[in-house]
Amino acid sequence: MNNLVKTLVIAFLLAGVNVEAQKFSEPDKSPLDIAMYRGQDKAPRVRVIYSRPQKKGREIFGKLEKYGEVWRTGANESTEIKFYKDMMVGDKLVPAGTYTLFTIPGQKEWTVILNKDLDTWGAYGYKKERDLARFTTPARKTAAPIESFSISFQPTESGSDMFLGWDETYIQVPIEEVE
Repeated sequence: MNNLVKTLVIAFLLAGVNVEAQKFSEPDKSPLDIAMYRGQDKAPRVRVIYSRPQKKGREIFGKLEKYGEVWRTGANESTEIKFYKDMMVGDKLVPAGTYTLFTIPGQKEWTVILNKDLDTWGAYGYKKERDLARFTTPARKTAAPIESFSISFQPTESGSDMFLGWDETYIQVPIEEVE
């Protein structure tokens, strides 16, 4: 009987306690995504981790993302690109490793930047002196607007082309495997 009374007292006390479930954040407005290039042997060659901002009816390049200014190439944290082996990216030899991917959009061409600083947010802490490689590539018009910023890979005979596209603009970055 004594145990029954103790159990009932504890039950009544606990009944008055406000127990809440863990609160989780809402989904990100610019969701995180990964683009991957694998070689013919299916082994990873390049991985890009980036956030995908949405167009939402806005004018993107030249207005939201100013021409001639360094862009994080996505949203939130700076875009991260990992090369699993040495590669030719554009016209630059890039050693295996992890870098941040920045771009400078322009009306006719973009500058693509691989930077040695990691774990940065946006382009606010960007330091040009930490660049590993820079090269330019033509800006092209898409066949139809792209709502979410996107990165994809298309295999080629010697590697892959990496495509970055948003709104009515895309660029193509050649990546070749080094033997």
